Amino acid sequence: MQLTEYRVVTAHTSEYPEPIQFEAGAPLTLGEVYEGPEDWQDWRFCHTPGQAGGWVPQQIIEVIAGDRGRAREDYSARELDVVVGERVLAGRQLNGWAWCRRRSGDASGWVPLENLQAEGAAR
Repeated sequence: MQLTEYRVVTAHTSEYPEPIQFEAGAPLTLGEVYEGPEDWQDWRFCHTPGQAGGWVPQQIIEVIAGDRGRAREDYSARELDVVVGERVLAGRQLNGWAWCRRRSGDASGWVPLENLQAEGAAR
């Protein structure tokens, strides 16, 4: 997967210290669909046994019936805290967010795309 380098233009700090995470096939209880001023479409608040709830992209949810679903793939809602001017590498993008890792170090997590400015392609 080709990575894109971004410069952080707006700081981001996670509001979820214990993010939901699960493996493919995990049972999910489906809650509200995200509605907000940001253009973050297709996020659903979910619960899985033994964890606090968290936001999950609808693309990775298989709806079984009503409020029951199952994970199509492994997932972590971990967000990456970033500061203005920091450089990050991003791969996967979903619903207004990018999975990023720091250029220096191995910390990784989701960052809102609106907080990032593309710097060019990297490997």
